[in-house]
Formats: sequence, C-alpha cells, structure tokens
Amino acid sequence: MRRISSYIYEQKDWPGFTWNLETVVSRMGKVRHLQGKLMGKMEALGFTLREEAVLDTLTLDVIKSTEIEGQTLNMAEVRSSIARQLGMNLPGLIRSDRNVDGVVEMMLDATQKFSKPLSKDRLFGWHSALFPAGRSGMYKITVGNWREGKKGPMQVVSGPIGRERVHYEAPDSKLVNKEMTAFIKWFNTETKLDSVIKAAIAHLWFITIHPFEDGNGRMARAIADMQLARADGSNQRFYSMSAQIRAERNKYYTILEKTQKGKLDITEWIEWFLDCLIRSLNATDTTLSSVLRKVKFWEKHTSTQFNERQKRTVNKLFVGFTGKLSSSKWAKINKCSPDTALRDIQDMISKGVLIKDEAGGRSTSYELKF
Repeated sequence: MRRISSYIYEQKDWPGFTWNLETVVSRMGKVRHLQGKLMGKMEALGFTLREEAVLDTLTLDVIKSTEIEGQTLNMAEVRSSIARQLGMNLPGLIRSDRNVDGVVEMMLDATQKFSKPLSKDRLFGWHSALFPAGRSGMYKITVGNWREGKKGPMQVVSGPIGRERVHYEAPDSKLVNKEMTAFIKWFNTETKLDSVIKAAIAHLWFITIHPFEDGNGRMARAIADMQLARADGSNQRFYSMSAQIRAERNKYYTILEKTQKGKLDITEWIEWFLDCLIRSLNATDTTLSSVLRKVKFWEKHTSTQFNERQKRTVNKLFVGFTGKLSSSKWAKINKCSPDTALRDIQDMISKGVLIKDEAGGRSTSYELKF
C-alpha cells in the first residue's frame, strides 16, 4: 500500500533546514545564562564534589536515555561501569553486564572525547558497543554497519498487530551511506551556527536518517550530548538532557513526528529542544543537592568504622535503592545470614548512622540519619 504522508527528507531542498531566529534568540540567551551559572556554581564546589556530580549526571543520562526506548538498566551497574571507565576509585562498585558497559562506552566516548571528529567508523564502534551480542532482544540485527533493506522499509510503528500505526518511514537503505556522509561532514565542519542550535539539528537530522537497524534514538541523544559538550567546552557533564526528554517522552515523540512529517522550517523543533534543555539545566539543583547530601554524610562519618557490608549498603542507599531498608534486604544485598544483618544494623544505629523508621509495623525498616 502506497503511503499518503510525505516526509521532511523528501523535500526538494533537503537537508536545507530553516528556522526563525527571532523566535529562538530569547531562549538561546536563557540557555547561555543557565549554562554559565551552572559552570560557575560547579567550579566553586571543588574537585571531589564535581567528580561526584559528574558521576551522578552520567549515570542518570545513561539510565534515562535507555528508558526512553523502553529498556531498564540496573543503576548500580551503570554507576559502577562509569566509575571504572573514568578511573574513579570508589567503594562499593559492583560487576556490570556487558550490555551496560556498551551503553556507557558509547556515552563516555561521545562526551569525554567531544572534540574528536565524528566518523563512520566511530559510529560503527558505538553501535557495536550497544549490541555486543549482535542482537536486539531475541532478534539478530546488522551490527556495526548501516541498515540493509532486506526486511523492507525502516518504520517506526506502534499499536497491535493488524492495527499498526506508522509514525515514520526512514529513507531507503540505499540512500543511507550518502545521507550519513553529508551529515558527518556537516557535523565536523565549524560554522557560525550556534553550538546549541547545532545540537538540536544534529539530533533531528541523525534520527531522521535512522541509519541503523536499532539504537538510533540512543545514538542521536549521544550525538546531541557530544555537541552540547562542545557548546560547554567541557567534558564534565552536570545536566542530563536525556533525563528531561524521558520526563517529556510523549511530547518528544509528538514534536519529532510532526517535524519529520513537515517542511524544512524546523523552528518548532528547535524551540522545543531549547525549552527542554532549559528545564534540564534548571533540574540540576536536585542532582546537586543529592551530591552535597552524600558528601556531607561521608564527611560526618570520616572517623566512623564500617565493615565492607556496611559500606556496600550505605552506598546502595544513596544510589538506586528501591523501597525501605529491612534486615532481610540487608541480608540479601550482602549475602549474609539474618543474624549477621541484624548485628550490622544495630552497630550502625549505635554509631548514629542508621535510625529506625518511626512507622514500625510487622517489618521494621531503617534509614540513614542526617
């Protein structure tokens, strides 16, 4: 059946994007103000706090970018993988799955080596890192190379079988190499174009080409983060665009679909991207307060003696702990007996590290004392 809709890449002057500068200039001013304010605030914190903030931000970025695609990663594994790859010697690090390491490798390569040119081989490396087993779920896919047309048109589809809705159909696979060559050349060429607007365009352009069988969304966001790192002039990430996109996922997909089915004037897309970035920058206060809380806790307990089980559990309480801490959860986390768990907890209560939850009930729970 012949599709009725036409797409942005079918426009005569593709990829000659246009936008109304007057409508985005005020947003650009706000972005620059917030970026400068954030960098100044982080510089004043000192190395240790900045390192903690970077670790928390990158962890959030990897987790949320993957969640946008409907997948969930273990937060403790992501954090451990990032810490190891950045050479951070932190207590309580755990082993991470190869799939987790792959997502982390891609994100760190994009943000820590932001000044390095983008290339076809580099993108193939990212894609191979995302799919180390050569499969997306149960299905074998082409990895480390552009998509092929053997399975028909590349479509973004939703809905039950028989009543599917096609949101988008990507350019024919035969055009991908040519399209990506043009994209990579543009991305690596320095122009007078504002760096943040370039991040918005890069995200849209890449995901519109949809060059791979899977992983295009995550790679588009990594490319946008790479360009935002260039805009900041720093590989230290203190805000997560992916976390904000995750919070606005429905709006993200709506504006993306509208833009891809529209003309080459992408003003609305750039406005949404900048507004999302502004909200992302404003949300850093939450990350920062969490980092400060954690650092102040460990400063308070500099001379407190902890065994390995206690250190592991405290770090888990700060990172990705679900629900309330009980003696049974303690035993499960540390693979120890219930009696050992209870002794550890009572020791920490006596040292002023833990307090009992006042709610009480059938299962006593505990929380950190601040």
